[in-house]
Amino acid sequence: MGQYQRHVFVCTSGKTCPTQDSKDVFSALRTAVVEAGLKDRVRVNHAGCLGQCGHGPMVVVYPDDVWYGGVRPADAGRIVGEHLQQGHPVEALRYVAPPGDNKVPE
Repeated sequence: MGQYQRHVFVCTSGKTCPTQDSKDVFSALRTAVVEAGLKDRVRVNHAGCLGQCGHGPMVVVYPDDVWYGGVRPADAGRIVGEHLQQGHPVEALRYVAPPGDNKVPE
């Protein structure tokens, strides 16, 4: 494996994620990772549009290929604790869609 065990990508661009507090989700995840002592193993990055507009804020964890939708800043601790520390995706937040773009029509 590379330098990090996991990469967490938070959509902070596109049409809808920025209007849904995605930057606050990003900050909350980054803070929770640091507080959990995972900053050397988990990297939290901003992401461009993930092609799922209207389902966000979107968060993707790689290499696990787990997608989360409708994430709120308050969910950060749960994602870090259950998924990143214990290895169990948070099913209540999990986003499952067919491959490709799945944007909600405007």
